[in-house]
Amino acid sequence: VSTQSTGRYYITNNLRLNMAEIDWTAINAKLPTGSDPTSKARRKKMFQDFDNGNGILSLAEVDKAVRDVLKIDEMFNSKPAIMRAFQIAKNSTKSKYESGDDYIELREFKYFLLSLRQYFEYWVAFCRTDTDGDHRISIEEFKKARGMMEVWVGKISNIEEEFKKIDANGGGTILFDEFCTWAINKIWIWRMMTTILLCNDDVICNICNDDVICNSCNDDVF
Repeated sequence: VSTQSTGRYYITNNLRLNMAEIDWTAINAKLPTGSDPTSKARRKKMFQDFDNGNGILSLAEVDKAVRDVLKIDEMFNSKPAIMRAFQIAKNSTKSKYESGDDYIELREFKYFLLSLRQYFEYWVAFCRTDTDGDHRISIEEFKKARGMMEVWVGKISNIEEEFKKIDANGGGTILFDEFCTWAINKIWIWRMMTTILLCNDDVICNICNDDVICNSCNDDVF
């Protein structure tokens, strides 16, 4: 398939064909999301590598860095996942910069990396199900993917009723945003992330002794 004539289809189709080849262990190793000193140091250095020097990250900087810093081609080709991760991370805390709510700050960077990994997984699953590459899932595609879905999210008792629940706008197909909402609710990943990211950073708060930025005292020393 020509990337010039049908670039968006090529990205989805290519990702689907190479789905089994994705090395999740290698991807996880490239995303320093831990709370140990080594992960913190790697994450701070990575933020600096993403940054153009002004201390905040734009969507363009993040997109470019996924390719040039993380060097994960499959993820770079997953634009909806990058966009979603960027949006949720930049809005996770109130910025102390004048226009910072439009950008990712250092204290939001761990949240971004966690979100990027999660939304990439959702995008991979979405592309596996979207067999014709039209960026939406039909009822027929959803039924064919039932076995895969049940391994991922557990038993689906009524496949047609489940499809209707996901199709929030009633358009007759499942869009990526709808798929993400369903996946988050279905497997409760966000419970784990919310517990870890109470204030979206991993510094020690001198007042409450938590290992994240503290909303009560706003200690943001990395």
